[in-house]
Amino acid sequence: MEETFVELRGKVIRGDRDGARAIVDSLLEKGTDAQKIIGTSLIPAMDTVGEKFEKNEFFLPELLVAARAMENCMEVLQPLLVKGGVKPLATAVIGTVKGDLHDIGKNIVAAMLKGAGFEIIDLGKDVAPEKFAAEIKSRKPSLVGMSALLTTTMRAMKDTIEVIGKKGLRGDVKILVGGAPLTESYAADIGADGYAPDAAQAVRKARELLGIAQ
Repeated sequence: MEETFVELRGKVIRGDRDGARAIVDSLLEKGTDAQKIIGTSLIPAMDTVGEKFEKNEFFLPELLVAARAMENCMEVLQPLLVKGGVKPLATAVIGTVKGDLHDIGKNIVAAMLKGAGFEIIDLGKDVAPEKFAAEIKSRKPSLVGMSALLTTTMRAMKDTIEVIGKKGLRGDVKILVGGAPLTESYAADIGADGYAPDAAQAVRKARELLGIAQ
């Protein structure tokens, strides 16, 4: 069984979408617990992918295909977790801010967080401040992730944080921001709790903000 878990980790790391899913299907047919598959193979695999990305051993294409392989496995595993009453580490609302139509980076962050055990509520792109606030009120997440790829849309992050505050919801969530034009100092200036320059560090920062052990 351990060899199978190792093989699954390898296929996710290499981005073998169909191969990884076939192993998951086989394990489930044999009665293997969905949570064990995630904890023994998927989460360690995505941790490895994140480490390789930080060491410049992997680049964006490798990160993307690994995330897709993991998500393909989660499609069949997630409903089993819900059915079994397994709770996620935390719930995160994530989206690209108003006026910004770029979502590749946001999608990778969402996939990496999902692989780390978070429940993800993905609002998509061009998300208005009021939409973020409404989702916080209704879904009660612990974390909000905002992405912007353009200098012209960075301002929308500040606007969104201000709206969340005016709605009386700021104390309910940690806010993590990221995107190519951002800096740690800008994140602090607009009132965010944290900044991550890439998907791998976003997972680490999210855990840190919420006090979840690495």
